[in-house]
Amino acid sequence: MAHFMLRWQLTAAAAKALVARPQDRTVQATTLFEGFGGKLLQYFFTFGEYDGLAICEFPDATAVAACSMAASATGAFSRFETVSLLTAKEAETAMQVARAAKIGGYSPPNV
Repeated sequence: MAHFMLRWQLTAAAAKALVARPQDRTVQATTLFEGFGGKLLQYFFTFGEYDGLAICEFPDATAVAACSMAASATGAFSRFETVSLLTAKEAETAMQVARAAKIGGYSPPNV
């Protein structure tokens, strides 16, 4: 399964609801991810630009995209971002593929 990082910003209304009724949202996140064939690996609240993040596995990009759309559609988030992650071994394989690629006539912009 592929690894992904999901990051979110809560709406003011969602933040207000959590302050009014503090709760651990890990169970709800786990249920959501599993509904799309995913698995929650880590769940964090954060300080800074985002209010939280999750590290998870999904069978493919379509499954994580569907999960992200479903979460966004709830209206609880002002921003919801999905980032694909590579293990060090997967990144090494990508580097080897890039080195072996035959890109012939490609030239970068402004060259």
